[in-house]
Amino acid sequence: MSERKAFLLRMDPRLHDALKHWAEDELRSLNAQAEILLRDALRRAGRLPREDADESASEPAKPAPRPPDDQE
Repeated sequence: MSERKAFLLRMDPRLHDALKHWAEDELRSLNAQAEILLRDALRRAGRLPREDADESASEPAKPAPRPPDDQE
């Protein structure tokens, strides 16, 4: 496994809660979910180094669960 770098990330509590619930829905840690989202955004923007882009392309993407429709 490659070396990991730690850093402090401050975010709005509502964003944190939403990300935490999404991670729980997909049986991931909050950290893993954030890393997947960041890697995907970097890949789509063409800013991820080629070897990392190839690696993440082999990981199957999980569809996001749909939120409940509260407007009915």
